[in-house]
Amino acid sequence: MFVDKARIKIKAGDGGDGAVSFHREKYVAAGGPDGGDGGKGGDIIFQVDDNFSTLIDFRYKRKYMANKGEDGSANNCTGKNAEPLIIKVPRGTLIKDAETGRIMADMSSDEPCIVAKGGKGGKGNVNFATSTRQIPKFAKPGFIGEEFDVILELKLLADVGLVGFPNVGKSTLISVVSAAKPKIANYHFTTLTPVLGVVKVEEEKSFVMADIPGLIEGASDGVGLGHEFLRHVERCRLILHVLDVSGIEGRNPADDFETINKELANFSEELVKCPQIVAANKCDMATDEQISKLRDFITAKGIPFYCISAATTKGTAELIQKVAQVLDTLPPIKEYQAEPLPEPTLDESAGLNEKFEITVDNDIYFVDAPWIEPIMRTIDIDDYSSLQYFQRVLRNSGIIDKLEEMGINEGDTVDLLGFEFDYVK
Repeated sequence: MFVDKARIKIKAGDGGDGAVSFHREKYVAAGGPDGGDGGKGGDIIFQVDDNFSTLIDFRYKRKYMANKGEDGSANNCTGKNAEPLIIKVPRGTLIKDAETGRIMADMSSDEPCIVAKGGKGGKGNVNFATSTRQIPKFAKPGFIGEEFDVILELKLLADVGLVGFPNVGKSTLISVVSAAKPKIANYHFTTLTPVLGVVKVEEEKSFVMADIPGLIEGASDGVGLGHEFLRHVERCRLILHVLDVSGIEGRNPADDFETINKELANFSEELVKCPQIVAANKCDMATDEQISKLRDFITAKGIPFYCISAATTKGTAELIQKVAQVLDTLPPIKEYQAEPLPEPTLDESAGLNEKFEITVDNDIYFVDAPWIEPIMRTIDIDDYSSLQYFQRVLRNSGIIDKLEEMGINEGDTVDLLGFEFDYVK
C-alpha cells in the first residue's frame, strides 16, 4: 500500500532530576552537599532511509517517545544523557507542525534533523550552596522535553513529472524510457500509485521521472485519484504533459490540456510557473490533420511539442534528449526551508489566582511556585521588555505583595525555583 501522509505524536525525553545528597565519609567532618545534576533527555531525530518508499509504518505506530535522562546521584555524579530516538522516513518527507502547519524539516538530504529537543537535566543541590546557605536541601527537576503532533507528508523527489488524463499512455512511456515496470492495461486508473523511473540519457547522465496517477477534472477538489498525488508534482523541475492526440477516448486533446493545467493551477500557483513539454502520444493512430491541429494549438502557447508513439517508441529518443536539455537550464529540485518558531506571546493575565508558598531560611526567601517554571523558560533576563513582563507576573500572582508583607528588604535574596535575584523596590 502506498501511503504518503500520516500524523504522529513525538515526545522528546525529559531531563533527569538533580540529586539532593550530602557527603558522608569517615573522619571527614562537614562534607557538604554533593548532589549531581540530571542527564539530558533524548532528542527526536528524523533521518532519511532510501529503503523506505512510503509512510505506511506510521499507520500502525503513531506515538514516538524518547527516554528520560538519568537522575543525578551522590558524589557529584551527573546522570547519563538519554540516547536520541531516530525515526527513519523516505527521502522527500516534509515534517509539519499539525497545529500551525509550520514546516519543521524537509528530509531531502542525508543530514539527520533534530525535530524535538530533549529537556536539560536539573541542577543538583551542590549548585545551590552559598556562604550563607551551606546545606541546601533542595535540587531542581529536569526540564520537560519538547512535544509535538506532526504531519508527515511525502513529496517524491523527481526531476520530471508525467501528467495527463487516464489512459493517455504515461505508464507506457515511462516503461520504455526507463527500467520502471508499472502496470499497463487498456482501462482507466491502471496506475494507483506514483511510479519512479531513472531515465539514462548518456554515460553518467540521467534524471528521475515520476508517473503521477491519472488526473481528471475536479482533481484539485478531491475528484478521482489525482488529488491524492498532486503533491508529488510540486517538487518536479519540469512537467511532461502527455496528451492522446488520436482522440480514441472520445476527448479533445486541446480540452484535456486546458483541464489538466487548470487543476494544477487550482492545487498550487507555483505549478503554473513550472516549465512544460507536451508529448502528443498515439500519433501512429492519429491523422495528419489531428496532429497538425494540436501542434498549432500548443506551439501558439510557446510550449515545445513532440509527437510520439510510446507503444512503438517512435519519437521517444528525441523527446528524452529535449527533456535533458531543458533540465540542464533549470535549478535543482526544490527543497523547503524549515520555518522558525513564532515569537512567544505574552499573557498579561499569567499568574492570576495561582498558588505559591514562601519560606525564609538564613535570610533567603524561597518561593515555591511550580506553575511559573514554563514562564521562566521563555524569559530573557537581558531583555528589558521580557524582564518587565516577568515582574508583572510576580505582581499579578501576589508573590511580591506577600514578600513585602513578610518584611523583605531591598537587597535581600529571593530564590525562585533555584533562580536567585536581589529584591529591588
